[in-house]
Amino acid sequence: MAGISELEKKALKLIEESSDGILQSDLWKMMNLDSREGSRLVLRLVKKGLVKREQVIVNGRRTYRLTLAKTTSEPVSVKIDISSILDIPCTTCPFINDCGPRNFHDPRLCPLLDRWLRAKTRARAQEREISRTTSM
Repeated sequence: MAGISELEKKALKLIEESSDGILQSDLWKMMNLDSREGSRLVLRLVKKGLVKREQVIVNGRRTYRLTLAKTTSEPVSVKIDISSILDIPCTTCPFINDCGPRNFHDPRLCPLLDRWLRAKTRARAQEREISRTTSM
């Protein structure tokens, strides 16, 4: 695994070998780490999306149960549709380089952008109304 240290690999292997997860403090003990170093290790694994932490109470004390995060080996595809913004007035605006909040040309006060947004909102509401009435 690229970008993963040997210490992280060892922790992942120990977590993987536990059937229903492992307590964070038990992981530290098994790896001979102090709580500070162990916490940092676990947080790195969580941040990388490799481990999931679940808060639990054990013997009246709050701790975390660590499990491997579910990962998918299937590629994820996302359909992106830019047709909704193709006619945005900003793309042809001569003042686009001077446009910004609190500038002379402020998008919050632009009449062209306001008109475009209102038209899009009306069209969207009409689409919802049509689909609602046809599904009844």
